[in-house]
Amino acid sequence: DIAGSSGWFDRGFVTYTNEAKQQMLGVSSDSLEQHGAVSEAVVLEMARGALAHSSASISVAISGIAGPGGATEGKPVGTVWFAWADRNGRHHSLLARFDGDRRQVRQQAVRQALSGLLALLR
Repeated sequence: DIAGSSGWFDRGFVTYTNEAKQQMLGVSSDSLEQHGAVSEAVVLEMARGALAHSSASISVAISGIAGPGGATEGKPVGTVWFAWADRNGRHHSLLARFDGDRRQVRQQAVRQALSGLLALLR
C-alpha cells in the first residue's frame, strides 16, 4: 500500500511445500527429512536461499504451525522457527511458541519477524 516500496523491498517467497522450499530457496532434502520443515536448520537455509535467489541485502524466513491442524509431537500449534540473514554472513535464528488461534499465531509471527529484521539492521 505504500508508494516507493520497490525501492527497499525486492521480493518475497511463499514456500508452503517442501518442494517449493527446495526449488525456490535451495533447501536440501536432507535437512527437510532429518529435521522437518519447522526447524532451525530449514529456516536458516531458507533465509540464506532468499539472499542467493534475490538482490536483497537482508532476509527473514519463517516456518511454523499456525493451526488449527498440523501439530506433531514436540511441535504443537504455535511453534514457529525464524531465521534472519544478511550478505555480510550474519545470521540469527529463534524458536517461538505462540498462544492463540491461527490468526493470532500469524500476527505474532509477523511482529517477531519484523522485530528481528530491525535488530539485524542495527
